[in-house]
Amino acid sequence: MVGYPESLTDPSYRGQILVLTYPLIGNYGIPGNNREDNILKFFESEKIQVQGLIISNYSESYSHWNAKKSLSDWMKEYNIPGIFGVDTRELTKKLRKKGTQLGKILYNNEKISFDDPNKRNLASEVSIKKPITYRKGKKKVVLVDCGTKNNIIRAFLRRDFTVVCVPWDYDFLNEKADGVIISNGPGDPKKCDKTIVNVRNAISKNIPILGICLGSQILGLAAGAKTYKLKYGHRSHNQPCVDSSSRRCYITSQNHGYAIEADTLPVDWREWFSNNNDGTNEGIIHISKPFFGAQFHPEASPGPDDTEFLFDMFVRAMK
Repeated sequence: MVGYPESLTDPSYRGQILVLTYPLIGNYGIPGNNREDNILKFFESEKIQVQGLIISNYSESYSHWNAKKSLSDWMKEYNIPGIFGVDTRELTKKLRKKGTQLGKILYNNEKISFDDPNKRNLASEVSIKKPITYRKGKKKVVLVDCGTKNNIIRAFLRRDFTVVCVPWDYDFLNEKADGVIISNGPGDPKKCDKTIVNVRNAISKNIPILGICLGSQILGLAAGAKTYKLKYGHRSHNQPCVDSSSRRCYITSQNHGYAIEADTLPVDWREWFSNNNDGTNEGIIHISKPFFGAQFHPEASPGPDDTEFLFDMFVRAMK
């Protein structure tokens, strides 16, 4: 219903066709491109990241105080195909039965085809090419960009941090920082081989580390665990995750197709969160050192921000 500007610009959707099940899309248009701290204010990256969009009913007219253009005009700017008039709930049933599938979009009998994104290092495609520093704060974190959502940067700027965003394969151990964040991103975490090596080195030096989504999987691989591809993946704003210690359930925003095999975690790690729908891993934590991984998105955007306290927990670990 809401959140399509954020979802379409989420780098974790690189190489994917996005199906929205809410029946009416486009009614509030697309917000303006104003910036704050040199970051696009209402988007999660600099451009649309999805490869295609499928919706049921499209609202030709839009109304919102901050709207500057229609969803259709915005997609045309980036040459992103979309279709409406599709029974998206029936399509969702098929996807829920057979699992995530490769897709193609037909237009005027001309095939707009997509290669198999599972064979590509998608994180390298969406990562920045050289380091970028955001603001000067009291403390400093290195953010390894495997497909960073802008709201992760905003979350630490609000906490008065200097954020140094570096490419996915950058050797960040040369940066003097209070902690390291491994960002979200698209695709198979095993293809981020250089990131895994760098994170493993950071673990050996006891540098506080927070992994988010793909970053949690990379942290798990660096620790010695295994990952696998989910049949369905977890998408949407309402995924229930249970804290293994308190048994409290949080409603989370998610976008990922891989997961950590919790039973392959080394003895000094434990499962932090699990998905209440299918029991898969949703977070890992070291039993004595400041290493944390959350499979969901504590920064939300879109979705609930119930778990933003994870950032505060990480900040305390850096003191």
